[in-house]
Amino acid sequence: MVTASKGKSFQRNLLLSIGGVFLLFAVCFSVYQYRREKEYKIDILHSRLQMYNYEMAQTLGEDSLASPHLFRDYVARHIMEGLRVSIIDRNGRVVLDSYDADVDSLDNHLQRAEIQRALHDGNGYDIKRLSQSTHETYFYSATRFGDIIVRTAVPYSAELTRSLEADNSYICFAAALTLLLGLVLYHITHRISRHIGYLREFAVRAEEGQELESEPKRRLPDDELGDISHTITTLYWKLRHSEEDKLRIKRQLTQNAAHELKTPAASIHGYLESILDNPDMPEEKKKHFLERCYAQSERMSKLLLDMGALTKLDELDDKTSQLVHERRRVDVLQVIHSALDDTALQLQDKGITPELHAPDHVEVWGDQSLLYSIFRNLIDNVVAYAAGASLLNIVCHEVEIEGRHFYEFSVSDNGCGVESRHLEHIFERFYRIDKGRSRKLGGTGLGLAIVKNAVAVHGGQVAAHPSPGGGLTVSFTLARF
Repeated sequence: MVTASKGKSFQRNLLLSIGGVFLLFAVCFSVYQYRREKEYKIDILHSRLQMYNYEMAQTLGEDSLASPHLFRDYVARHIMEGLRVSIIDRNGRVVLDSYDADVDSLDNHLQRAEIQRALHDGNGYDIKRLSQSTHETYFYSATRFGDIIVRTAVPYSAELTRSLEADNSYICFAAALTLLLGLVLYHITHRISRHIGYLREFAVRAEEGQELESEPKRRLPDDELGDISHTITTLYWKLRHSEEDKLRIKRQLTQNAAHELKTPAASIHGYLESILDNPDMPEEKKKHFLERCYAQSERMSKLLLDMGALTKLDELDDKTSQLVHERRRVDVLQVIHSALDDTALQLQDKGITPELHAPDHVEVWGDQSLLYSIFRNLIDNVVAYAAGASLLNIVCHEVEIEGRHFYEFSVSDNGCGVESRHLEHIFERFYRIDKGRSRKLGGTGLGLAIVKNAVAVHGGQVAAHPSPGGGLTVSFTLARF
C-alpha cells in the first residue's frame, strides 16, 4: 500500500507540475489572443470612422470644415445610423455638432482622451465613454486637420457590442487540445509511475532482505524504462549473490572509464581531420585547433595516468607483500615540498598561499611515488575546486592509535567547501559533486580515489570534513618510521 500510494503521489505531482505549466501557457495564450482580437476589431471600427473623417475633410476642404451650412449639408447626405459628428478647434471648443445645434452649451472637450491623442498623434479614439449631452455611451474617433479636429461617434448598441467582442471559437479549440494533451500526459506519467513503483517495491524488498531470486526473470514493459529497471535489478542480484562479481565490477569501474577517453579522442580526431581536409585554413584558426588538440591530449594523458595509478593500487591491494618488499624510508617533508614546488604556478594564479606546519623530521615507510600522488592530488583538488580559497594549510602532528605511532596529516583550504551529503562519497571513483564540473575544469574524477587507495595501501585511513570557518579538510594517517 505504501508503494502504491507513493507511486500515485509521484504520478500526481508529475502530472500536476507538467500539466499546470501547460495549462498556464494555454490560459495566458487565450487571454493574449482574446485581447489581440478585440483590439483588432476596435482598430477596424476606428479605421472606418477615420475614413469618414477623411472623406469629409476631402469633400469640404480643410478650410470649409467649420462652415455650418456645408457641414450640415454633408452630414445630411452621408448620414449613418446613430452617427454623431462634431467639429472641434485645437483649444477644445465645440464649433459644430450634428446632434446639438446649441454648441455654446457644450463643455470644453480639450481634456477628452480622443482629442488629446488627435492633437498629439493626428488621430485617436476613446472606448465606451458616456456623453454628458446625450447621456448615451459612445465610441469616439477623432482626426486633426490643421487647427480643426473632426470627431465622429457611434453609440454602443447591442449590435456594436457583439461586433467588438472577440470570437471565442479558438477558446474551444484550445480547451479541446488541452484535454487531449492532458490524456496523453496522463498516459505517459502513468507508465513512468508504474516503473517508479516497481523500483521502489524492489528497493523495499531488498532492504528487508526478502528473496529476490525471481526478479531478473520478471517481465517488464518493452521500453527504455523497462530496460533500465531490468538492468538495475539484474545488477543488484549479481552484486548480492557473488563476491567475485563484486570484485570484478569494482575493477571494471576503472577499466570502463575508457569511455571517458571518447570525448577527448573524438575532439582530437575532429580537429586534425579539419586541418587535413582544409590545407588553406588560416594559420590562426589552425593554431587554435592545434591548441585544442594539445589540451585534449593533456586531459587524456592525465586520465590514463590516473587510471594506471588506480590499477597499480588495486594490484598492490592483492599483493601487499610486494609493497612491503618495495617500501623504504621516505622523507615526507621532501615529498610535500616537491608537490608544492610543482604546483607553485597554479597556486599563484589562483591567489592561494600555501602554509606548512610540521615537525622538523617526518619519515615513514612507504612508496615515494604513491606518497607524492597523495599530496599532489590533494593540492590539485584545492586548486581546481576550492572556489574563493586564499589559503592552503598542510598540518602534520604525531598521534598514537591503539599503541601504534602515526603521523596525522590534514590538508585544508578556506574555499567554498563541500555539502555534508557529499562528504561520504567524494572518495569514490568518478563521483562528481557538480555534473560535468570535472570535465570543464580538466579533472578526471579519480584524484581523491587515488588518495584513498594510496593511504589504505600504507595502512592508514582518510576522511573529509568541513574546515572551521569554511572550506574542506582532508585528514589521513601514515605509520611513523
